[in-house]
Amino acid sequence: MEAPQYVAARVQRALAEDERTTELGIRVDVRGDQLYLRGQVVGTERRELIAEVAGEAAPGLDVHNEIDIVDVRDPVREERL
Repeated sequence: MEAPQYVAARVQRALAEDERTTELGIRVDVRGDQLYLRGQVVGTERRELIAEVAGEAAPGLDVHNEIDIVDVRDPVREERL
């Protein structure tokens, strides 16, 4: 059986390298046969794609998608520094 840290590293590499996601900001934790994804992204579709790629990189694990969706809006007025 592969060590959890190696599985997590493989999933993080897949998220970074897969053209569907190219994601670096997601934390991946593996506990037994459970894989947890945590972080923040913009949009439901992106959240679902990340879970899909993670599941492909770690077949046989139950993926728990705990990624939050953030709402990014344009500034209401010009920001002055």
